[in-house]
Amino acid sequence: MSEQHKQWIGGAWVNARGNKTRDVVNPATGKVMAVVPESSADDVSDAIASARTAFDSGPWGKTMHRDRGALLFKVAEAIRARAAELAEIDTRNMGKPIVEAEFDAADAAHCFEYYAGLASKVHGMTLPVPDNALSMTIREPVGVVGQIIPWNYPLLMAAWKLAPALAAGCTAVLKPAEQSPLSALVLADIFEKAGLPPGVVNVITGDGPEAGAALVADARVDKIAFTGGIDAGRIIVKSAADTMKRTTMELGGKNPNIVFADADFDAAVDGALFGAFANQGEVCSAGSRLLVEKSIYPKMCAALADKVKRVTLGDPLQRETKMGPLVSAEQRDRVMGYIEIGKKEAKLLCGGKRGSGALKDGFYVEPTIFSDVDNQMRIAREEIFGPVLVVIPFDDEDDAIRIANDTPYGLAGAAWTRDVFKGLRVLKQLRAGILWLNTYHPTYNEAPWGGYKQSGFGRELGVWGIENYLETKQININLSEAPIGWY
Repeated sequence: MSEQHKQWIGGAWVNARGNKTRDVVNPATGKVMAVVPESSADDVSDAIASARTAFDSGPWGKTMHRDRGALLFKVAEAIRARAAELAEIDTRNMGKPIVEAEFDAADAAHCFEYYAGLASKVHGMTLPVPDNALSMTIREPVGVVGQIIPWNYPLLMAAWKLAPALAAGCTAVLKPAEQSPLSALVLADIFEKAGLPPGVVNVITGDGPEAGAALVADARVDKIAFTGGIDAGRIIVKSAADTMKRTTMELGGKNPNIVFADADFDAAVDGALFGAFANQGEVCSAGSRLLVEKSIYPKMCAALADKVKRVTLGDPLQRETKMGPLVSAEQRDRVMGYIEIGKKEAKLLCGGKRGSGALKDGFYVEPTIFSDVDNQMRIAREEIFGPVLVVIPFDDEDDAIRIANDTPYGLAGAAWTRDVFKGLRVLKQLRAGILWLNTYHPTYNEAPWGGYKQSGFGRELGVWGIENYLETKQININLSEAPIGWY
């Protein structure tokens, strides 16, 4: 039987107006696993009003920074206590392997701990000015924030958005992706039990075209933080401009993973597969373009085709599974469409099929690799957001840099070489915000996350993350007893 859920608005669990609902599907089985409210624009308005009241006249604005930090520490502790539950929910809700979901739960707890500590470290400055005056700055929360997160890391993306916003003193309306709202609702329960004042965080479970659009357009919202696809990002930025909202955008990527001939070959093969197929390739920073020096290109293609057989496709709740299903039938069909395009453009090295047998009812796609790819092909230029890796040959260092940067995106990238000087030289020339040398995918709460070019703007995580939720105010105090004397 499917679970019945409510959304969290103003510190209360409520149905949508008109009692409209949405089915939430388990992508491993294709069956309905839960029912959630289908938020309308009116529901969104209620949530915004609640957040506005909580910010303007509620107790949250008077809460001392240490007390905000203490509450976030309680949230982190509760996430750890319920980590197994949260991991299973994300696995059942969007298909990621349980081992990866467990890591996400631990990382989400650490994210709240990091910002719990940072809450008491927000400070202004005193400024020397050419006058008998004291000039200072203070930092204040930006206000009510609308936060829209994707389906690929449901719990972790909620933590990345809410932890810095709450540490800064903001109130929030969080809209999880309609495909994967369940762990955000558990997080709301954690907030309630931790004693967060009503209205400080509201969780609505609507879709993008109605609920998301209403959240972005409302003048009572001071800022929008969005993680998702570039097409939706463009719509949000245009809408937010009407009310001059601050925005941060973490969008897509078509990220280069560069392997030089002098790299540790076996490590590079592992890094290429992990970079492309972790979380089923549903990762904005996935290493979906593998650039390989021509002298080792045939060897690399053969090794990838052989070793990808170890990437076990199966029930994501089983610990031996390395790849689960894609999040939805729609996403599976989208990825399969790109695979058909790739078959016409390049050579299919392996994979390329939907799940079969015991997996036929789920939204599975085999790990798929294309070789003999040119960087101008669609499969090399467009973000597929699934388990599809394209392998592109290059001549030398300059050629690798040229190909790597020949993309409208600029989120992430990596290089593999035993020559650390060459590695750093290459990474410094890549137009991307997140880069790795001889590894792929490690992400730290302490380090900034965000992209160049059409991969978005602004940075999350680290001290950069809390800056997104702060305003700077200057205050000048006259220390002179003399009158101004302008008349």
